[in-house]
Amino acid sequence: MSYGAGRPGGRARTRVQVGRQAHGDLEHRGAAAADVVGDFVHRLRADRTNRALRLSFLREAGENGDLYLAHPDAHRMVLLLSTDGGDEMRVLAVRDGARARDELARLTVEINPVSGAVEVVDQSEVSANVVALADRSGAAPVPAAPVETAPETVLPALTSSLRTPLLARHDDRTLIDLGVVHSLLPALRKVTSDEQFEKLLTHNLPELTRDVLLALRDGADPEDVQRHITDKWRADDDVNTHDWVQAARRAVSQAETDDDAVLGALGSSFDAWRLFLHPEQQRLATGDFKGSAKVTGGPGTGKTVVALHRVRHLVDRLPTGHSRSVLLTTYNTNLALDLKERLRQLGGDELLRRVDVKSVDALARGIVQESRVEVGLPLDDAAAMNLWHTVRTETGLLETGLLEYDADFLDSEFKHVILAARCGSWDAYRRVGRSGRPRISTAQRHDVWQLVQAYKAHLNASPRRTTYALIADSAADLEQHRMARVEEQARYKDEQGGRDLVHREAGSGMWLKPRYQHIVVDEAQDLSASHWRMLRAMVSRGPNDIFLAGDAHQRIYGGRVVLSHQGIEIRGRASRRLTLNYRTTRQILGSANRLIEGAPFDDLDIGTDTLDGYRSVLTGLAPQFWRAPDRLTEMRAVATLIKERHDRYRTPYSAMAVSVPDGASAQEFAYVFAREFDLPAVELGKDGVRSDADAVRIGTMYRFKGLEFQRVFLTSVGEGQVPHQRIEQFRMTNPDRYRQEEQRARSLVFVAATRARDELIVTWSGRASRFLPPDADETAHHATDLLRQDGPPSGSAAA
Repeated sequence: MSYGAGRPGGRARTRVQVGRQAHGDLEHRGAAAADVVGDFVHRLRADRTNRALRLSFLREAGENGDLYLAHPDAHRMVLLLSTDGGDEMRVLAVRDGARARDELARLTVEINPVSGAVEVVDQSEVSANVVALADRSGAAPVPAAPVETAPETVLPALTSSLRTPLLARHDDRTLIDLGVVHSLLPALRKVTSDEQFEKLLTHNLPELTRDVLLALRDGADPEDVQRHITDKWRADDDVNTHDWVQAARRAVSQAETDDDAVLGALGSSFDAWRLFLHPEQQRLATGDFKGSAKVTGGPGTGKTVVALHRVRHLVDRLPTGHSRSVLLTTYNTNLALDLKERLRQLGGDELLRRVDVKSVDALARGIVQESRVEVGLPLDDAAAMNLWHTVRTETGLLETGLLEYDADFLDSEFKHVILAARCGSWDAYRRVGRSGRPRISTAQRHDVWQLVQAYKAHLNASPRRTTYALIADSAADLEQHRMARVEEQARYKDEQGGRDLVHREAGSGMWLKPRYQHIVVDEAQDLSASHWRMLRAMVSRGPNDIFLAGDAHQRIYGGRVVLSHQGIEIRGRASRRLTLNYRTTRQILGSANRLIEGAPFDDLDIGTDTLDGYRSVLTGLAPQFWRAPDRLTEMRAVATLIKERHDRYRTPYSAMAVSVPDGASAQEFAYVFAREFDLPAVELGKDGVRSDADAVRIGTMYRFKGLEFQRVFLTSVGEGQVPHQRIEQFRMTNPDRYRQEEQRARSLVFVAATRARDELIVTWSGRASRFLPPDADETAHHATDLLRQDGPPSGSAAA
């Protein structure tokens, strides 16, 4: 039958969404299929009675939902769920070729009782291409443990010749309660090999099912799976597995953008993160909080994605107008530019017109310039550190007692203790608490105070100079003063009932109000206390005032800041954690996690944070380890591996990056690459790569922050280099500082390792770093073998 027959009204405007799994079908079929389906969705939205769409009824999904087939073109077909009398339609699946109709007709469509999502399972495909693999093994699978029957009572009675299903120890009820789609259970009980299991995961399974199965296969306890996975997907309301109207309206069943963005999403250039949000991400992006809120999570968990969607949600709720009432900020200019571009992709120029997107330093400098306070020309980071070296030399206090006052320590002490605690006098500094900082005696503090005064004297000399830390401190003072005036005016208004308010505000030279209604902060772990003091004063305390995303495991610039001490309360339900990595394979993630295993990390407040439940559903190559006898051999081996990835596997040079410990090493690698291998390379600078050339990216681990590459070469991870041997001077003399420096080194390596999307290669010369596995030296490949003409291939199997 033709869809729309017997329905009044002629042309009928229809709201069309594209399901998560349908989007996966299009990704596998490429840009041409996406363009065809995009055009189909456009035509369906305009007029669902258009006979050219060739809609035909397939079957009832339930009492208030129907399934239809349609032809976007002569080669492709789509499966649609129709609800609300046809006013709402969902594209559930896409198939092509002569068997498209039969394949779509055989699909199982059901409502997940945990998430309430509309889910699709291709039973025939699973049986033909997964279960059938068991037939070639020649062994029958062990029967599955039925519901309410403990697996232990079944397995001992079976003969050893039978093969045990991979998930035999979990009964059907356990799997269903965790969110596994019910219709998949018969096929799942026949999966007895890793080959079958990996094949099963490639069949565009419902996301919750895939995530649960992968965690169980990796040995996770059902209780942990329930806490870290299932509960994140659980619907906020009671799920009726027969109510298709309600299921179709749930966020997990549809695209999380408006329809025009969905059409754009079907193009090959559209990133999937803009289209769909994980249920936990959705709740964070669109939820209401009594005050401030925080989202944490390891690399690749989508914290920035949540922050961007949060900005759009906040803007959508603003009254009409032209003011930039929402601030989106991060710790440096390069990341701010990236956020601005991604926000434009998400919501266009209309969204950007209501949002200020600036780095915290640019924001602070603008406030100081607005006030016309003379602070001098700011020094860059290198110049500021050089000034500390100058001060140390001039004062003669190079070492006193047990503490060496190196430039790194002094700069950090100045930013994260003296400025953070607003120590305007020696007496204030002498008494201030030092949470998270190395312990020093009162006499040592006095020496540090003298050095700080000498440093400030140098800055105040003609021509006057300043630092970005001091600018942030000045901006915080100015904003706090401004907010005090705003609050005082509000109190006056309440007391006077509005009388004489116009005259009072006009006399002040401005209509005083908070600078922003909402603030969203990305990479929050790298902001200083002065930055937070400034931001706190830019928005009134109240619902949804400050939303921040960060991860202390990735802190490489800032010191620890207790946000509650800055007036930002994020404890309890206002603090959430993401655990699903969308970028890095399970193999790479496992190695990266071991780099920071056992080290304590804060939760951006007084508590601690862990990566419990942190996982990926992506699978790929195991990280490779290569050991070289000397530095030159290591660099040559890395060049050889890069050329092989490029020549044999067609990986673009620009999709590969080499991490080095310092700038001098970057120059050494670039020299060897160019002179001996004619290998193009560009250095990652403070603002990223300014060239679009197809060249290998080389940079320090600091420069890798916020980037990602197809293949990452983590080099120089040898003892004495990572962590650097200079921290050994603190092992006995200052254990607190030793632990702090070692933890920062771990975070740096962790950040660099998790930039890899498909492959991670770790190299070193001499002995392996203590951050690597204990047997790394014994099990690593030998770089000298790689450089022999008859040596073995690298072993990469990635395309």
